Amino acid sequence: MHMVVGSAAVAGVRDGIERMSRSSLPAGDFLIESAELLSRAVPSVAACVAMLDPATAIVTGVTKQGALAGRNESDLHWARIEYGEDDPTAVRTMVAGGRTAIGVSHEFGGAAERSLRMAELLTPVFGFTDEARVVFADRTGAWGAISMFRGSDDRAFDEEDLACLEAVVPAVTRGIRGGLLTQTRMPRDAAEGASAVVIVDEEDRVARMTPGARTKIDALARGAATADPLTVLHSLVQRARRAEPDASPVRIRLRTPDGCWLVLSAERLEGGRGRDIIVTIDDARPHDIVDLVAAAFGLTARERDVVALVLRGRDTREIASTLFLSPYTVQDHLKAIFDKAGVTSRRQLVARVYFDHYAPH
Repeated sequence: MHMVVGSAAVAGVRDGIERMSRSSLPAGDFLIESAELLSRAVPSVAACVAMLDPATAIVTGVTKQGALAGRNESDLHWARIEYGEDDPTAVRTMVAGGRTAIGVSHEFGGAAERSLRMAELLTPVFGFTDEARVVFADRTGAWGAISMFRGSDDRAFDEEDLACLEAVVPAVTRGIRGGLLTQTRMPRDAAEGASAVVIVDEEDRVARMTPGARTKIDALARGAATADPLTVLHSLVQRARRAEPDASPVRIRLRTPDGCWLVLSAERLEGGRGRDIIVTIDDARPHDIVDLVAAAFGLTARERDVVALVLRGRDTREIASTLFLSPYTVQDHLKAIFDKAGVTSRRQLVARVYFDHYAPH
């Protein structure tokens, strides 16, 4: 593959992603379109596009492009390495270190095979010899990631490639956040809202699931290029396996293509075999997603505190007393919140959070 791309093409890709980030595309569609644009500036033979829960950096949806499209047979192996092993190039490690773009070969001094993911999966199964990873994050969290791959006929990703990937991080992050807020919630049958349970055994096989669980899992798919929807579940399970025995359940929030918010949580099965994991899948309630929605609006930590109290019906004096602020400071926070959320009153704010992102069946 010829890998030389002109600076004009790179600038055009950046401008295109910048414009698209303000177009109100649903988050998943926006991220896929961004990956396709980005491949013009940073060519690759394949790419893997992932949405993340900003609170945990666990994948909530995966789509594959190029040579990876339809290749789902190794998704469980990927999840075991990504969330069950320690790797300096894992997404959660990048997030913890504040890094947004890396090349595996570049990271290991030209020896990409030192990466467990490359040595055990990407090279022997797919023939890839290098991977570039970019995480779309800001002060509110990590919202998505793209992995791009090159083969033996290609040069490794270099500093110029990584600089190009880093340059689009702010625009792509903004587009993902905005896309989560603008996505339309489609009407659903009441039966679809029932809680579902999946038991995963010590061999990572689905041992049992309640009626309706398969429907909820299949609802995560975004089309033919989507990874096996169980990839999301297995990623969660691998994190739960690494948790301390008395730790709280590992949890992710995600928005399905039909606009429904789901909460998935995983923990060791009490009273069961030692390494069995129970995963519950529920429709999200307002308290499950209010912090995520507030983060998507770009609110500061203090502004999120104010929103949480507004949603509980507290007036200005009560908010001021609870947060040890003056009423004037609360009003300043409310003005900033209204501007970021695109509303002009508390009533509109409550409606924006409640009815846009959660509505009774």
